[in-house]
Amino acid sequence: MASAAAWEGPTAAELKTAGAEVIPGGVRVKGWVIQSHKGPILNAASLQRFEDELQTTHLPEMVFGESFLSLQHTQTGIKFHFNALDALKAWKKEALPPVEVPAAAKWKFRSKPSDQVILDYDYTFTTPYCGSDAVVVNSGTPQTSLDGCGTLCWEDTNDRIDIVALSAKEPILFYDEVILYEDELADNGISFLTVRVRLRVDGVLMRLRDTRLHCLFGNGDGAKPVVLRECCWREATFATLSAKGYPSDSAAYADPNLIAHKLPIVTQKTQKLKNPT
Repeated sequence: MASAAAWEGPTAAELKTAGAEVIPGGVRVKGWVIQSHKGPILNAASLQRFEDELQTTHLPEMVFGESFLSLQHTQTGIKFHFNALDALKAWKKEALPPVEVPAAAKWKFRSKPSDQVILDYDYTFTTPYCGSDAVVVNSGTPQTSLDGCGTLCWEDTNDRIDIVALSAKEPILFYDEVILYEDELADNGISFLTVRVRLRVDGVLMRLRDTRLHCLFGNGDGAKPVVLRECCWREATFATLSAKGYPSDSAAYADPNLIAHKLPIVTQKTQKLKNPT
């Protein structure tokens, strides 16, 4: 995958060859409409709406509630959507225990009882969110579940995403990276969610939760898409990484692609989308 700084967009010839066209905020190709939007950090009123809906006052420092990535298959109405609110719903539902770090002790035990901060929630905002999905009916209204988890049916499969095919030197028709939320973890690390998840707590652990959606083009605009979704959770403490001879400096792990193979797998599954009849 090219970096955002290096990508200059496709040429008109590349778009024509791929059967694609540029549309506002994205591209239309092989029956798919792919769009992204980067909005500002939520203002006070919008943040209050998030707190009310999530029933929590614990939110990341920067929530980009209007930002999203959307992929919709025109013929079938299948739609994948990535947004901050649904990601935080998944975070709250999973409710991982808080990561214990040296700074946490300082937060918990201050000189005055009134200054104590009880960390009874996952302040890294780690989320199992794999994206929201829906079927958009003819009226244009998406049929989704109330919890944002979607209405499409997925089944476990032994199929795997063809990494070799993805590594082929082909023109990039569309590239973007959308940040959904970010938090500096009180100067004790960083946590942020993009369409691809990367979470880090300095000096304690490296946690990577990665979701990949893969669809092969080439069957015509009217064909039902074959979509694979691969979800993987990898995690290790810095002590474990150091014992294996890997760097103990968190700055060495800025690129998740470079660290992924060094982290042991906690859970991994691949699913295939069952097309609606």
